[in-house]
Amino acid sequence: MSVENMVKKIYDAINDKLGEDIAILNIGKVSSLCDYFIIASGSSSRQVKAIADSVEDALTEVGIEPRGKEGKDTQSWILLDYGDIMVHIFDEENRGFYNLEKLWKDAPYIDMEKLEIVDAESMRVEI
Repeated sequence: MSVENMVKKIYDAINDKLGEDIAILNIGKVSSLCDYFIIASGSSSRQVKAIADSVEDALTEVGIEPRGKEGKDTQSWILLDYGDIMVHIFDEENRGFYNLEKLWKDAPYIDMEKLEIVDAESMRVEI
């Protein structure tokens, strides 16, 4: 699965649980840390956990497990590390406090409509 397809799958999983203010930053343009940060908010600790669970479930279905996860105990900021993609899910208070978008202000925002999704069918090569 391409990184862009993973981004789409994560976006859909967050959106499915009514995650708010979803931002996708192309961190790879300004850092070697990873390719993308996906940042979202939940209105309560219960929703933050539900969003994180939704992301994990969606990627587990296609055989992708996080390399690491932090914050499941507090549920105020959950980080899921998928190597090329880091998913940050905040409650509203901590999102404003840490303000990752401002910290990484040089990283361009990605519009989901313009993200190039590669379909496995279209990549099939006949021999």
